[in-house]
Amino acid sequence: MSDRTPRTAGNAPSLIPFAQRPQRWKRQQSRAQRGGHVVCGPDCSGCAPVVIRERTGWGWIDWTVPADGSPPDQAHRIAVFTPHPTRAQRTGLRWLARRPTHRIRLGPLTARPATAGTAALGLVLGLLALARGIPAAVVLPAAALAVLLAEHLPDALDARAGEHARTVEGEAACRFLQRLAAWHTHLTHADPGGDPYVLRRAAEIGRHTLWDAAELLHTHDTRTVSDQLIACEQLMVQLADQIGRRAPEHTRTQDAPADAHPAHPHARPLGPYPPGTRRTAHPTPKPPPASPTLKGFHAMTTRPDTTTRTADVYLLFAHEPYYPGPGTQEINTTLVAAASLLHPTVAQPDGARIHDRLTRGRRHQEIVPLATLTHELDGGADWPTVGDWERVTADLVGLVRAGECDALSLGLPEIARALVCTGPHSQVRSYDQAADEFLAHGPTDRAQVLAKVDLFLTPLVAERQLWPGNGLLPPLAARENNDEPGTPRYWPYA
Repeated sequence: MSDRTPRTAGNAPSLIPFAQRPQRWKRQQSRAQRGGHVVCGPDCSGCAPVVIRERTGWGWIDWTVPADGSPPDQAHRIAVFTPHPTRAQRTGLRWLARRPTHRIRLGPLTARPATAGTAALGLVLGLLALARGIPAAVVLPAAALAVLLAEHLPDALDARAGEHARTVEGEAACRFLQRLAAWHTHLTHADPGGDPYVLRRAAEIGRHTLWDAAELLHTHDTRTVSDQLIACEQLMVQLADQIGRRAPEHTRTQDAPADAHPAHPHARPLGPYPPGTRRTAHPTPKPPPASPTLKGFHAMTTRPDTTTRTADVYLLFAHEPYYPGPGTQEINTTLVAAASLLHPTVAQPDGARIHDRLTRGRRHQEIVPLATLTHELDGGADWPTVGDWERVTADLVGLVRAGECDALSLGLPEIARALVCTGPHSQVRSYDQAADEFLAHGPTDRAQVLAKVDLFLTPLVAERQLWPGNGLLPPLAARENNDEPGTPRYWPYA
């Protein structure tokens, strides 16, 4: 347990009420000053001031109204909705985000305006019903039931919808969550001229981070979960760096020593791209990592021996994330059998050429990241002579999602996914805002990630090998060695 409080990021964006609709704030402020209790100073701490609710795409913010007419510096209450609600949940959350209900005083009691209106209307209708001869045993219970429903049904609906929202109150908690909300707003309003994938992913990750922070603050105070909150804000800062909207250093991939100067903040983002698309000088090979090597994974230190071929190897590649279904984990990395590259629905002959390169000089059940092929292809300079890896990997993802081949679908963390996207000797550097230092993740960390992937794969293939699909084309080696007219067009999988 830490006794620190979350550190504020320098130059963090601010969040003001109705920033996109200032006229609405003025109208709401004038209405509150006429008929509600404004915040007149520190002495109002025990009062129940009127609040103005600003609905957002991720939840809502309740603002108090200062007596001097200035915008409030801090939110009174913040609610964050679940990132992926169902249709029914969205309906409930819209109900939950309605304008706050103001209670009216009726002598010693308070009631909702709807309750008072229902009681008055029920009295009138009850008298009319009695005048028409309807028994009082029917009229009075119906009128009482209507009043009870008007008073208590909204609370029941709020409680049900509130299961999919996290409401945060308190000065310290609201201050921190307001800062995260400002970062998220900063991400969602980024320059639309940038890479659409990067902008969409940054906003999506920021949305999940906001939910995670709200869930922490909903059940804990800022002091007991300080480390987790710092990590959330650090991630928000890195997302802002990644889309090029801020100057601080950000997480990136580069072929450079750990103490090298950081890359430009507008460098190509981490993702499904094999690194090193430009011709670069290869660094001196490093010894294998000291961690134990598991079956199926072998550290690549030199180019493979192209004279031998191994059929039972696996291709590991990152891709655009997707969710298999509601409430499921994000899938951003996939492992398939090498033979899946020979599937007829995969772009050909590109798939067969990549398969030919993938199976050269490998070990039995070796896991080969796509970035390793990029490294072997002179840093990506020779990809045009092999095939269109982007189209092939997109076809493989479609094949997996259609259930036409077996695969190991993974949701790797940010750093692990970045390491999979790097070459064998590359490094991923990240900025630790809490410690104010850069962290270097190199070949040893990459080896550990691949070893963990192998831990998932080993029990699966122990029972049955990954099914690459039906109607496979013959590999290039088989076509070159068999020029007879009777050569089969397809390579059936047994």
